Amino acid sequence: MIVLAWIIVITLVLLALAVGALAVSNARTARQVEKALPPLGRFIDIDGSRIHYLDRGSGPTILCIHGLAGQMRHFTYALLDKLKSDYRVVIVDRPGSGYSTRPPQASAAIFAQARTLAKFAAALRLQRPLVVGHSLGGAIALALALNHPEQVGGLALLAPLTHPQDELSPVFRGLAIRSPLMRWIMAWTLAIPLSIRNAVTVLNAVFGPQPVPADFPTKGGGLLGLRPRAIITASTDLVAVPEDLETMPGRYKSLTQPVGILFGAGDRILDPAAHGEALAAKLPGADLELIEGEGHMVLICSAERSATFVARMAKRVAAAEANLAPVA
Repeated sequence: MIVLAWIIVITLVLLALAVGALAVSNARTARQVEKALPPLGRFIDIDGSRIHYLDRGSGPTILCIHGLAGQMRHFTYALLDKLKSDYRVVIVDRPGSGYSTRPPQASAAIFAQARTLAKFAAALRLQRPLVVGHSLGGAIALALALNHPEQVGGLALLAPLTHPQDELSPVFRGLAIRSPLMRWIMAWTLAIPLSIRNAVTVLNAVFGPQPVPADFPTKGGGLLGLRPRAIITASTDLVAVPEDLETMPGRYKSLTQPVGILFGAGDRILDPAAHGEALAAKLPGADLELIEGEGHMVLICSAERSATFVARMAKRVAAAEANLAPVA
């Protein structure tokens, strides 16, 4: 019995040392990533969150919201430079994502994130911008328009999440951790080594059928996902999606703002029919455009087409706002 007890004690000590070594290694990786890819913009405090945002250009305002496990560099990779000469482009790291923070007990649900971003838009006096949302950012953009219509002039949705899904894309199943404790343990131990090991498979699914840009880890901010808090946020966001998304499709017909939808026909993350065509069917005035041979990352791989689409929606917003203006 004494020998068995010593074996158990030694095993537990070795396990604790291994876990500690992983945590130290992950913390070092996070510091190295943040040194290589520092914040691009400014910060503002909204409802306990410290929101990181970039504000560039001048003209009609466009507010950009990234997707799951993303951050603002998805938009700065190529799309920003194509829009900033004609528009004021405001790109935000969603609460908890990128360099934005979120209080530990704050809700990650779609409506809660939309509420924070509505207050952010009001604080910056964005005055009913065109809201561009990619992937999960599309669902949050839709929630903004549904719950805070005074803050939204129109929607330009890039490969948006719009309806509940029975199954997750396989590349995101590892993030579906419901226990906050287990989420924290995984983020500080195995998640980063596993992310590095599976990076090629995940990125090929996210970008496919297009090739993954060689500079996406740096220019596109992909390396920022290799931080424990980024993994915790992505998992928390993913688990919280059904809370509000279940109720949203029944309300889409109430939207009065111009809505446009751009999808890659070969999207391997979100089905263009289930999310693009299904939304357009509920909004007879919606502008739906499919890009043949394109995948989920249209804002990077088809930046020129995406910029043209956003500019077209900005013109629709300007025309709609002109019709709403009171007659002198």
